Order: sequence, then C-alpha cells, then structure tokens
Amino acid sequence: MLFAISLCLLLVGIAPADSLSVRLLGHCATPGYSSGVAVIGDHAYVTDLGSGLLVISVADPANPIEVGRVDTPGSASDVAVSGSYACVADGSSGLRVVLVADPNNPSEVGYYDTPGWACDVAVSGTYAYVADNSGLRVISISDPAHPVEIGYCATPGRACAVAVSGNCAYVGAESAGLRVISVSDPTHPVEVGHVETPDWACGVDVKDDYVYIADYYADLVIVSVADPSDPTVVATLGTPGDAGAVAVRGGYAYLVASAWLGVISIADPGNPVIAGYYFPPALGYGVTAAGDKIYVADGDSGLMVYQFYGGGVEESPQPQAPTRKPSATVIRSLPPGAVAFDAMGRRVANPRSGVYFVTEDGARGTVHARKVVIQW
Repeated sequence: MLFAISLCLLLVGIAPADSLSVRLLGHCATPGYSSGVAVIGDHAYVTDLGSGLLVISVADPANPIEVGRVDTPGSASDVAVSGSYACVADGSSGLRVVLVADPNNPSEVGYYDTPGWACDVAVSGTYAYVADNSGLRVISISDPAHPVEIGYCATPGRACAVAVSGNCAYVGAESAGLRVISVSDPTHPVEVGHVETPDWACGVDVKDDYVYIADYYADLVIVSVADPSDPTVVATLGTPGDAGAVAVRGGYAYLVASAWLGVISIADPGNPVIAGYYFPPALGYGVTAAGDKIYVADGDSGLMVYQFYGGGVEESPQPQAPTRKPSATVIRSLPPGAVAFDAMGRRVANPRSGVYFVTEDGARGTVHARKVVIQW
C-alpha cells in the first residue's frame, strides 16, 4: 500500500523525502547549540554550547523529554558517561565531572581546567582523555571531586577528537591527521604512530583494529591500526556534505555531515557500503547509536532520534507472474528515465547498492514496476 501511495504522489509531482532505511522518530529542542551526545539506558546526555549538560529521557524515542540540566561555565562540546559520572569537555573551562546517579538531578562535583580549549573527551577506567587545543591531556578521575592531570602528549595540530581502546588513544588533529598515542603508562603518554588524512580529522571512533574518522571534506576515512606504529588508510568513502562526527556500533559506522546522516556497513572495513541515510535539517556535531536507534546532536535543531530499520523486501507467498520479456534484476545503475523506491515506498534520488523497486515508462504512457538489486 505504501508503495502504491508513493507512486501516486510521484505522478502528481510530490516526491517523498529522500531517505533509505532510516526514519525520524522524535525530537527534543535544546536551548542553545547541541554538539555532543552519549546514551546510557533510557537517557541521552547532550552537551549544549550555551547551556551545559542536558539529560533527556529517551524511554519513549518518539517523545524525548528533558528531565535534568547542569549549567557549565564554558562551552560544553562533548560528553562521555562512565558509571554514575558524566565527563564534559567544556571548552575554555576544561573538564567538568557531573554526578548523574539520579538523571533527574545531575550535579557537578569536580573539575579540572585544562590549559587550552577542551574539545572532546573519552573515558577508560579511572582516566578521562581530553582532546585539548594543546594536545592530549590525561586526567585521573579516581576521585571525581578532585580530578587531576597526570599525563600530557603534545600534538602537531589542534587536538579535536579522541577515542581510546586498549593501550592506545587515537587523536584526531586539525591538519595533522590521526595521531596514535600509547597510554600503557597514563603518566607518560607518547606518540607511537601517525597517518595523514586528506583534511581535518574532526571525529574519531575505534573498533577492533580499525579507526573510523570523520574527516570533514574527505568524509569517512578508515585506518588500520593493527600495527599502531604504522597506521594505514584502507578506505575512504565520500558522502554528501562535510563530515562532523562518527560513531561505530556493531557492524555499522554512523556518520553525520552537513544535512546528512549515513549508516555505513563496515562488515568489510576495506570496502564500506552505505546501508541507509537520511537528510536531517542541520549539521550534526555528535552521534551515537543503541540498538536500532540513532541519536544526533544536531546543532540548533537539538536532539534528533532516528531509527535504522535495515534493508530487505518482504516477498509475496504467491509466485511471480512470468513476463514475455524478462528484464535484468541485478543492475549497476538505473536505466534512463527510471525512478527508484526503497522497500517502504519512498523515492531514492541516488540509490546505492541494495534492493529497490524501479518504475519505468512503458509503451503508451504505462508505468511498469519491478524489483532490482543494484550492485556497484
């Protein structure tokens, strides 16, 4: 039925929104400019450049609602949550530690003022790793009321993103690519390897032996760090808009760019494939995912909640009627004049690899629809 309705809309000149396997579920406005997001259970923790840390209930993803807030003195740009505490990268005010044991009543319990601008933060164990203008700052939060810096590693460009896995911190630096820093001794972090990226590595995440980089103009860059001393670019995937942030969950990388949210299959990191997308209203600066839900800190638009419902088409139990002139079901591109729709009946302007319904004008102005598999 949805497919038939979509065809009717097309014929009268009204095209559905351009998306693939992703739908918008809910939205919660924020008072300023939302820039970072972390989700634990039924709560999203959102940093807002003008209002600090917001706690938003996402128990009902279609109706997210703010339940708590902590004002911070700086410009809250990112957040990482561990246990009962949220660590906030607060711009000129460094690292702020917020108690969130009761999400409805969050309260700041401690802080450490880094020397530069705290852009991003990751937490591992009792350490917070802060990407600061001056480089990577390692801060002990074993006593949350009295965080203290224990280690520091300079970066050649402004450190603006950080992810930690095992004994390494992976730092994205402006105009300096990816820096691999050993933190096996947190008191003496030391760079052990680096790789240049085409542009500004403004977002990073890590899974297994690969680092995924939101590289602004170059979009998604995937780097093998199987040998931390010799990181190697294995794939680059161009996408619409300028990349802002990336998160890896399960077999997908979730990338936000200017007015674009992409779900990218990384089953083969050397051959990433776009599995879904949506065109949100603003520029996403923060993204995370849990289950089939995607949470985007979308600037002036606040927190956006999406659902990735995957690809695939439900087959009819009835056999397909034979045709006199069978046509190819596996194609590399759309035939001239053809229009593609996803399994939900929504028009797809630039179909990637996947399963689609395709309509083509036939003789005497008739419209024929068939199912195809597009393989790039």
